[in-house]
Amino acid sequence: MRCPFCGHEDTQVKDSRPTEDNTAIRRRRFCPHCSARFTTFERVQLRELTVLKKNNQREPFDRDKLARSMMIALRKRPVEPGRTERVVNGIVRRLESSGESEIKVDAIGALVMEALATLDQVAYVRFASVYRNFREAKDFEEFITDELAEEAD
Repeated sequence: MRCPFCGHEDTQVKDSRPTEDNTAIRRRRFCPHCSARFTTFERVQLRELTVLKKNNQREPFDRDKLARSMMIALRKRPVEPGRTERVVNGIVRRLESSGESEIKVDAIGALVMEALATLDQVAYVRFASVYRNFREAKDFEEFITDELAEEAD
């Protein structure tokens, strides 16, 4: 593993342990060249995923981008980061085990919306406002009215 500080290619693992949810291995590393310490995470990747965007462009799936978009929606909300991490892991697992190597961006958005609806209602509406491209206040009103009607059914 290359040192992120000095670029030295030979770092040493000082400690390894599973994460709390047992979905990754956390490794504390040490660089003998610059004496820096840093942490890496090793995760199982079942398959390479490609995201098919609305304009038909393809790009590699980025787990961190998914996590960042959820964290933006959850900013200043009373949701533990560990819980968010478990939700992101669950979404990634569902995508990897779907059997498809090419995933439409709408399918990812739908999974995030589903997860946020159970995690935090405010974050759910925040994410929906970007995902569904709300333009004005009445778009929020219509969305919330529709969601309340679906919950009542």
